Amino acid sequence: MSEHKSDADESSEMNDRKPQAENRLWGGRFSESTDAFVQRFTASVEFDQRLYEQDIRGSLAHAQMLESIGVLTSSELSDITDGLHAIREEIASGEFKWSVELEDVHMNIEARLTERIGDAGKKLHTGRSRNDQVATDIRLYVKQSCSIIEQQLHTLLQGYLTLAAANVNTVMPGFTHLQTAQPVTFGHHVMAWFEMGMRDLERLVDLQKRVDFSPLGAAALAGTSYPINRAMTAELLGFSGVCENSLDAVSDRDFAIEFCAFASTTMMHLSRIAEELVLWTSVQFNFIELPDRYCTGSSIMPQKKNPDVAELVRGKTGRCYGHLMSLLTLMKGQPLTYNKDNQEDKEPLFDSIDTVIGALRAFSDMTVAIKPNHDEMRRAALMGYATATDLADYLVKKGVPFRDAHEIVGKAVAQCVGGGCDLADLSMEDFKQLSPMIETDVYEVMTLEGSIASRDHIGGTAPSQVTAAIERAGRRLAEYDLGRQAS
Repeated sequence: MSEHKSDADESSEMNDRKPQAENRLWGGRFSESTDAFVQRFTASVEFDQRLYEQDIRGSLAHAQMLESIGVLTSSELSDITDGLHAIREEIASGEFKWSVELEDVHMNIEARLTERIGDAGKKLHTGRSRNDQVATDIRLYVKQSCSIIEQQLHTLLQGYLTLAAANVNTVMPGFTHLQTAQPVTFGHHVMAWFEMGMRDLERLVDLQKRVDFSPLGAAALAGTSYPINRAMTAELLGFSGVCENSLDAVSDRDFAIEFCAFASTTMMHLSRIAEELVLWTSVQFNFIELPDRYCTGSSIMPQKKNPDVAELVRGKTGRCYGHLMSLLTLMKGQPLTYNKDNQEDKEPLFDSIDTVIGALRAFSDMTVAIKPNHDEMRRAALMGYATATDLADYLVKKGVPFRDAHEIVGKAVAQCVGGGCDLADLSMEDFKQLSPMIETDVYEVMTLEGSIASRDHIGGTAPSQVTAAIERAGRRLAEYDLGRQAS
């Protein structure tokens, strides 16, 4: 049976194919208007409108510079400044009407400015291009986002220190291959989280050095013939300097790639911790309890308490990995300078920023509220022959070669497996049969506390060393704060 299109369908399709009105901001070169579909396909305003604050800041600085070199009169500068401030308020209040026909955030704002103040608005774009404009906007946006993330990372790290300090003596099993390895303390384990997060913070601070240069003034690609003052606009926008090469300034996106690499590494660390939280809240481990506000129930199983926040952080890590690969792939085949491909840089970057901010906020609140189950942690540490290495070390200190000691302890473990007991349960007679070098003092090193206390060196799990590590970490954070304030 054939399908017949209604008059309304025919009219809709014809309208879809009908070219839209010529874009008056750049349409002088073209003899026909852009196809409606192409217009929608190439527009970026639906996602780059979030750059409006940075775009307006850049325009305000550019206008001030143009007035200083005589391109704008003081009256025109005043009109442009007032108009841009009014547009900012329109956008913030939701009154601003975004137009796909105007393609992007830049042309939407410029068109509205011209509508409000007349010909003075048309002068604003003198000496710049959308190429250096968008590059400036994105750098400003990344800088602002880095400041937010930096503070959240700092809060999370401080939370780790608080949690670690409360659990310096909380015994738990340490794992390799997810098998019980040696006893450690929960405070020592949490300080491993701190070290990962501290490196993430250092990476974030370091990448900001390379973001902090202004592309404004590079124009389309070769600079401009107007006697512009790039140092002035850079200073007004809070950049530490200007991009040295105009070609690189408009086409570079490696700072966005570097941010996504930072985001991927940070999310990887959070995902590892999230995996531990998921395991530890299970009834099989029962090491910790998370607050109800970070968990959900089941629609069918009333007993369930699911660690959804941790699971989502673990899951969202993959999207950051994807965004990093997306940007690397985006840039790998582009010749200098700007290409339309670069329109695809924003959504991966924006989503990476949103994901990291959300994950850090969730973790900052959640980790400080962790309640360790001390008894269960200790019980688990007593399982799996966690003090086997201590017995081997004991024998070595008695003069037994390590490989021989390793074999002796292996036999002791096998005997315990067969007898269903722990190493500390073996009698002195049992020990003497294994090695005549073993004396009654062996029981001192077979306890969990004895094992932990013996790791008394920097980086070790002895409570005194964990306390010292927490103090050093606190000083590192304080020194970091002072350094950032000084800079």
